Amino acid sequence: MRALALLAALFAAQFPSGATAQNAYRFVAPDGRVIYSDQPVAGARLEATIAAPPAPSSPQPAVSLTPRQEALAKSADERIRRLNELTIEIQGAERDLAAANAALQAGVEPREGERIGTYAGRARLNDAYWARQDDNQRAVANAQARLDRAVQERNGLR
Repeated sequence: MRALALLAALFAAQFPSGATAQNAYRFVAPDGRVIYSDQPVAGARLEATIAAPPAPSSPQPAVSLTPRQEALAKSADERIRRLNELTIEIQGAERDLAAANAALQAGVEPREGERIGTYAGRARLNDAYWARQDDNQRAVANAQARLDRAVQERNGLR
């Protein structure tokens, strides 16, 4: 019986509020399948009629909240808004961290002008190379710190 009431509610939700009420029917097909329809089903046996609920006669009055309930609702809305902001921040921080790690990996190979010749006829990496490596490592550390802060704040709100 509970399933029938649920089904009736689902059927009622499909019709706009200005539409006339329409009944739904429960049919059993010869192979035992149960079919719900608002029109007759050929070859199936009618088992039940589900009456549509009556249309509301007047709009329901708005529910008034106590000041405490309003404060709780506002607090919950603010918390959800901040959680959404933090989710976006985390996604951005993850992208930045991935980009910084990729730059760090790609930056291992020296670029032109980052080697200097030595007296023995060899070459060594110059200060520009090491400065670039430091910048790449700093970018990774900053992105990781940004991600950690956002995750920690999000977890604190949960």
